[in-house]
Amino acid sequence: MATPAFEEIAETFDFLDDWEDRYRHVIELGKAFPPMDDAFRVPATKVQGCASQVWLQPVIDGGRFDFQGDSDAMIVKGLIAVLHALYAGLPVADVAKVDAAAELARLGLNEHLSSQRSNGLRAMVERIRKVAAEAA
Repeated sequence: MATPAFEEIAETFDFLDDWEDRYRHVIELGKAFPPMDDAFRVPATKVQGCASQVWLQPVIDGGRFDFQGDSDAMIVKGLIAVLHALYAGLPVADVAKVDAAAELARLGLNEHLSSQRSNGLRAMVERIRKVAAEAA
């Protein structure tokens, strides 16, 4: 149930031969991701469980899920961009139907992220699912 934006990332990952190229691609996604308004960098939007500082600000518009996000680590900002591609634009009721672990496994992230980064990624997914469930 991946979005077209996520499918595009998955196709790019399939094309890239080694993890270093994929890692660089994630960083490039982070650099291209729009900056988050500083007004949203508050304790209420901060994601606990991440080694880096991470903020996610949900945006529900017309029953569709979206979010702004940012991090002080470029690789993590890239992971935020990947999650944005996975979830943005979905009806809030469909967010819970996304098997994030399976979709992210398609990218090989499980094998190549540190345990701290993996824990942070799971914390971001949990926050996204929680916010969408509350909005649904």
